[in-house]
Amino acid sequence: MAIYDVSVPLRPEMPTYAGEPGPHLDYLKRIANGDSANVTSLSLGSHTGTHVDARHHFLDGRSTVEAMPVDALVGPAAVVELTEQRHITAGDLEAAGMSAETTRVLLKTPNSAFWDDDEFHTDFVGLTGDAARWLVERRFGLVGIDYLSIEQFRSPTHEVHKALLEAGVVIVEGLDLRNVPAGAYTLVCAPLNVVGADGAPARVFLWD
Repeated sequence: MAIYDVSVPLRPEMPTYAGEPGPHLDYLKRIANGDSANVTSLSLGSHTGTHVDARHHFLDGRSTVEAMPVDALVGPAAVVELTEQRHITAGDLEAAGMSAETTRVLLKTPNSAFWDDDEFHTDFVGLTGDAARWLVERRFGLVGIDYLSIEQFRSPTHEVHKALLEAGVVIVEGLDLRNVPAGAYTLVCAPLNVVGADGAPARVFLWD
């Protein structure tokens, strides 16, 4: 059995969505300074690295991270590889040939190459509005992608986020799928259970 950790390691130099804070560790105690233990304080944005989006992210006053459905975060999932350097349409998803039973999909795209450098890239691949509606109509519970947003950079309408979140679809962003072949897997996505948060970093595992 192959087990894949598809989470991006949190580190100070990592790429973050434009203007958002990255991880910072601040030492409160150090053994080297005579303290009994090393103790750090961690600060980071709620959409840093591999993370989930809660409905409150784009729908003000709606449910936050602690209310996410656990049954959407764990279970069978399909990794679908799409190689075109353009936004993903409903036709692309239809052509991917997912089984009718698939309710969780992780999209492996040309974005994966961006994890090889620390600059934030704005030309990443996301979903189009009709692709988001396709997923909603087919009652998907979770969709993930291999960069820091599920839709185009600075979308003027945010229609993809809004359509998915309004329907209760869990969005997982910032996956590292470089070493994962397309196919069927079991998914465990474990976001930090931060009460009131619009998003939270997550550790995500796949196995076949």
